[in-house]
Amino acid sequence: MLGRKFWISMLIFGLMGQIAWVVENMYFNVFIYKMFHASAADISFMVMASAVTAAVTTIIMGAVSDKVGKRKAFMSVGYVIWGISIISFAYIRSVMMTIVMDCVMTYFGSTANDAAYNAWLTDRGDETNRGRIEGVNSMMPLVAILIVFGGFMSFDLDTHQAWTTIYYIIGIGTTLIGVLGWFIIEDAPDLKKAEAGFAETLVYSFRPSVARENTRLYLGLMNFAIFGISIQIFMPYLIIYYEQTLKMDNYVLIMAPAILIAAVITVFYGRLYDSRGFMASIIPCGGMLLAGYAILFFTNTTIPVFIGSLLMMAGYLTGMSIFGALIRDNIPEKRAGQFQGVRIIGQVFVPGLIGPAIGAAVLKNAELITNNDGTTSFLPNTNIWAAAFAVVVILLISLPLTMKKR
Repeated sequence: MLGRKFWISMLIFGLMGQIAWVVENMYFNVFIYKMFHASAADISFMVMASAVTAAVTTIIMGAVSDKVGKRKAFMSVGYVIWGISIISFAYIRSVMMTIVMDCVMTYFGSTANDAAYNAWLTDRGDETNRGRIEGVNSMMPLVAILIVFGGFMSFDLDTHQAWTTIYYIIGIGTTLIGVLGWFIIEDAPDLKKAEAGFAETLVYSFRPSVARENTRLYLGLMNFAIFGISIQIFMPYLIIYYEQTLKMDNYVLIMAPAILIAAVITVFYGRLYDSRGFMASIIPCGGMLLAGYAILFFTNTTIPVFIGSLLMMAGYLTGMSIFGALIRDNIPEKRAGQFQGVRIIGQVFVPGLIGPAIGAAVLKNAELITNNDGTTSFLPNTNIWAAAFAVVVILLISLPLTMKKR
């Protein structure tokens, strides 16, 4: 039975981890756009490099945590070093160094969060509470966005001083959570060291025989990757689109209520998976995404943008919840760490490579504006919503063909 200590540990580690990822996934893009006038190709390359680093790290460190038979140490120490690496961005002054340090930071973040924290959640849950756990856990990204947007809305992001303050706040917070975790995290009582050798543990989930034995898991990951590609087409450019293209200086006031409502929806939506199963709960997520994308493509005024953003965020968050529950339910017992590698390939690696590449391609001829120093910057346009829409259509065709009950 899950106790209060589990929920407290999950909430603070899950939320702080997502706050750190929001700064990386959304604000690093704004950072290099505003400070160094990065192009769409620069932003796309940074996202892809981070995705590759996250995948390789999670594959290796997930297996290591299984072999060691501990999650707590990797989570706590990982968060401490993760926070220190975030602080280092306060002293970076070029696009290339940002990309390099982003990969370094991703290594520690993926070790602590993608590999250890996610394996820990799988260890602690079972078929009776998976949807509830995922409903709360998948709410974290949007709550984190809300906190970051609201907390930094008064900062002048055109100055290095503002970015220095942001990196220190997030870095110190992440480090302190790591220290606290040493005292409150409890590993699953039946967690044991993997008996196989490290090499065997590392490659286990990539064996064709293992894939055949766990067909539903691997097909779920394939569809999760398609879902993630749609999200990664627009997500790297989302803040820039609201602020620069739509000229919404108050975009935080528009996004905050949408994020809050979507987060509340997700808390309750995860229970639909527990009661009705995967297909009945994932199709409405795709419908919300399509509706949100369509509204954002055709409109640019405050109220319609709010409605479109709400539907888009709700579809994104509930989809993450349902796919997460499906994957955890189908990971073989006692092998959670070994399967974090294939999970990260479906959730981060493939979407992180293909989604930003599509986004950069559809923005190739985007309008340019001239900055005060004579340099130019691109303006993201509605092509990102059209491309994201098309990918969700592919997902909705794939789901009934591949995810029949097996």
